[in-house]
Amino acid sequence: MMRKRIAIDMDETICDTMARHLDWYNQEFGQRLTKQDLMGTKIYHRVPAEHEARVRSYPDNPDFFVDLAPLPDAICTIQQLSQRFDIYIATAAMEHPTSFTAKYEWLVKHLPFLSPMNFIFCGNKGIVNADYLIDDSSRHFQFFSGQGVLFTAPHNVNEAADVRVNNWLEVGAMFLDNSIE
Repeated sequence: MMRKRIAIDMDETICDTMARHLDWYNQEFGQRLTKQDLMGTKIYHRVPAEHEARVRSYPDNPDFFVDLAPLPDAICTIQQLSQRFDIYIATAAMEHPTSFTAKYEWLVKHLPFLSPMNFIFCGNKGIVNADYLIDDSSRHFQFFSGQGVLFTAPHNVNEAADVRVNNWLEVGAMFLDNSIE
């Protein structure tokens, strides 16, 4: 029997890029913006217009991805999933092409149990051939032929979703406890 395939987004799904955005923004502009301030919106919409371009450019700096913290339980859950499913990391790196090397190095460091051949650097995730896509941005489900699973992040808390998980323990429960195979 063929194993099911799960594609997983990187930013705000496996690793905490929002904390890095906030740290860099608050430090550069002397602010105290928090994740709570971003509930229901993206950081770009909460900063003054004159700061927006700078904040959007942060992921273009390769240092942005160095030592990002994985989200709680992400690594151990992905490792458990990899025992029963084919796992692919699908990151929309085309939005920030200078991030390729830094993202690759982060993935190799934190997910050594996955083959780098399973890392997909793309733009449109509709090209990904998987049964499931776990992502914090539902826009990636539009052309994806499998089942989208919305991973809760501050910016999407008010968004309706057919299937939503709030954390990696819920991902584990959905795929490991419910015998999806």
